[in-house]
Amino acid sequence: MKNVELSIPGMQSAHCQARVNGAIKDIDGVKIEKLEAGKLAFSVESDEVKQVMVNAIEMAGYKVGDDSEKASSCSTGCCVS
Repeated sequence: MKNVELSIPGMQSAHCQARVNGAIKDIDGVKIEKLEAGKLAFSVESDEVKQVMVNAIEMAGYKVGDDSEKASSCSTGCCVS
């Protein structure tokens, strides 16, 4: 398995973390290592599964990007800094 860490700048609150967790928890071939404010660490079986993860996070309303982003990318606006 391949270890991956994604930055999700808009995922700051417990509500946002729960929303992302709900979007990815049932994806096969993934082991969630750590989900915390702005970051997600996980192991995947393949790059295709990693892309499925990214797509699910984006469909939940969050942008997967780098830590330089300051404003929330949450479509609900719940995590505006």
